[in-house]
Amino acid sequence: MGCDGGTIPKRHELVKGPRKVEKVDKNAELVARWYYCALSQEKLCRPIVACELGRLYNKDAVIEFLLDKSADKTPMEAASHIKSIKNVTELNLADNPAWSGDKESIKGDKYDDIQSARFICPVVGLEMNGRHRFCFLRNCGCVFSERALKEIKSEVCHK
Repeated sequence: MGCDGGTIPKRHELVKGPRKVEKVDKNAELVARWYYCALSQEKLCRPIVACELGRLYNKDAVIEFLLDKSADKTPMEAASHIKSIKNVTELNLADNPAWSGDKESIKGDKYDDIQSARFICPVVGLEMNGRHRFCFLRNCGCVFSERALKEIKSEVCHK
């Protein structure tokens, strides 16, 4: 029964408090930076380029962004600092032998394992999954973990 006139609602039943802010999963955010293009939000596919801010892009998406300068299209904040193709560096990435993402047959539903990374550091072997810092050399585009660059302490490319 209830709500037949004999009940008195309490304050917490009538007044809704402020909504809780939805928290973003830090691990998922870091993984997304290494798996998806910052401009087109598509999966990263070779050739992959990076800007001086360290964001990763598909080269095709950057070229399309630079070619389409129509007035009705607002500049994307993820790439507003890119004025020409010279502002990005094409990356030489080392493939991870443990990654089996594109090798499996796609039949029906597919589970993407985001725990194993697609690329690794060629010197130390750390996976590029967002948990470790990585650097790239602007002159050759080689990508290494920050740990490898600290250990070797050399000014030239390791390859």
